[in-house]
Amino acid sequence: MLQTANRTAYNEDHAAFRETVRKVFSEHMEPYLDQHEEEGIVPRSAWKALGDAGMLCPTVAEENGGLGLDFGFNCVLAEELAYLGSSAGFTLQNDITVNYFERLGSPEQKEKYLPGMISGDIITAIAMTEPGAGSDLQGIKTTAKEDGNHLVINGSKTYITNGQNADVVIVVAKTDPNAGAKGTSLILVDADTPGFARGRNLDKIGQHSADTSELFFEDVRVPKTNILGGENRGFIHLMEELPQERLSIAVSAMGGAQRAFDEAVKFTKERKAFGKTVFEFQNSKFTLAELAAKLQVGWAHLDWAIARHLKGELTTGEASAAKLWHSEMQWEMVDACLQLHGGAGYMNEYPIARLWRDARVQRIYGGTSEIMKEVVSREI
Repeated sequence: MLQTANRTAYNEDHAAFRETVRKVFSEHMEPYLDQHEEEGIVPRSAWKALGDAGMLCPTVAEENGGLGLDFGFNCVLAEELAYLGSSAGFTLQNDITVNYFERLGSPEQKEKYLPGMISGDIITAIAMTEPGAGSDLQGIKTTAKEDGNHLVINGSKTYITNGQNADVVIVVAKTDPNAGAKGTSLILVDADTPGFARGRNLDKIGQHSADTSELFFEDVRVPKTNILGGENRGFIHLMEELPQERLSIAVSAMGGAQRAFDEAVKFTKERKAFGKTVFEFQNSKFTLAELAAKLQVGWAHLDWAIARHLKGELTTGEASAAKLWHSEMQWEMVDACLQLHGGAGYMNEYPIARLWRDARVQRIYGGTSEIMKEVVSREI
C-alpha cells in the first residue's frame, strides 16, 4: 500500500477519494489483473464500475455533469493504478482526452460525450502517432479534406491507447497540408462511422492489459462540426495539453517505482541464501538504501510539481523535466529491484516482472527522454 502520511500535495478530501479508489480497485481490478493481461484489454464493466464510483473524469465542471474536483484527484487514481500494476487506459481519459472535450468542445460536443465519459459508457482515444510520425507531430500524413460541409479523412494511426475499446477518437489530421503545423486540426470520429476500422490489438513488450491498436481511416466522412477547437489549430491545442500529459506520466512512474521497491523489500526479507535473508547482505541493504533515497526525492519533487500544476504555474519545461526524471528513475528502480529478485525476477509469476516490462515504455510515449531533454534545454 502506498504510504501517503508525509505527502504535501493532498488534503483530507484526496485521502477519502484514495480510499474509494482502493476499494473499487480491490473489487473490480485486482482479482482480474492476470485476466486483463491475457486478454489484452480491460473490459467495459471495469470502466462502468469506476464511473459509478465517480472515479472517471473527476475534474469535469459541475455544469458539465462532473464533480468539479482538482487534478490532484486524478493523480491519486494514477498513483494507485500504477501501484496496483495495471496499465488500464483510465488515466488517458482522466488526464488527457477529457480536457480536450471540456476545454475545446462546443456545447453540443460536450453534451454528447462528457456524460458518457464520466459514467464509463463512452471510452475515448486520441490518435496522434502514425507509422511514419511519432514525436514529430508535424510529420503526420493523415488528411481531412473539405467536401462541402463535411471532411473526408484518409490515413492510418498506430500505437493508440484504448484503440480497441474506444467509442470516439480524437484524430489529428492535416486540414491544410500546405501549412505545416499550422494546418493541423483535431477531429472527432465516432467508432461506428463508415470507413473507420480498427486493426489488431498490438503485441507489446509490456502493458499487456492496455489495448493498443492500429486505426484506419478510409474516406471517413464527418461533418465539419466534428472539429474540436479551432480549425487548423490542432498543433497548438496539443501543445497546450503537454504539461498535464507529461505530469501524468511522472505520477504513474512514481507509483510503479514504489511498488517495485516494496516488492524487492518483501522478497529480500523472505528469501534466504547462505543461511541468512538476502536483505541481510550488505549489497542488498545498500542498494535498497540508495533506491529509498531516490524515492524520497521523487515523491517530494512530484508533490512540488502537482502543487505547481494545481496553481496553473507548471511550465512545459518543468513538466518535461519531471517526465524525464521520474520515468528514468522508474526504469532504474524496476531494473535494480528485479535484480534483487535473482532468477525469480525473470518469472512472470512475480509482480516485479510485470512492473519491469510495463515501465519500459514510460521513457518513450508522451515524448521520448531524448525529446524531453530537447524541450528542457530550450528553457535554460
